[in-house]
Amino acid sequence: MNTKSLMTLSAIILALIGISLIFFPKEILDYFELSVSDTLELLMQIIGSFYFAFAMLNWMSKGSIIGGIYNRPIAIANLTHFVIAGLALIKGILSNPSLLYIIWLITIIYSIFAILFGIVVFNHPFSENKIDNQISSEEEE
Repeated sequence: MNTKSLMTLSAIILALIGISLIFFPKEILDYFELSVSDTLELLMQIIGSFYFAFAMLNWMSKGSIIGGIYNRPIAIANLTHFVIAGLALIKGILSNPSLLYIIWLITIIYSIFAILFGIVVFNHPFSENKIDNQISSEEEE
């Protein structure tokens, strides 16, 4: 699996969520028809900072080998985040199927990332150089 693409895409999505929560907490609360309070706005911004920090972690790690024992804490953190949030979203949809379309979309995205990070965590990474070297040695024989 190409972990560079996975890390880049997850970084972009998490950064978009984080930036949105940091700069537009009131608008997001209004969109979801939630009561707006100063405390809730502050909480949304703090959650946004977590999302943005996670995005930076993924962005900075995108060029590293990830999977198996390599960069395991990063892979486990991503797997944990996407599985737990994905399960919470699925539970929310099952208990209230009339939720907004955006919640359904976020649930699908989170479920896909949970599966992909599960694959990364439980499979050993392969290096394209190893494959190229193996092909080269087979051609020489």
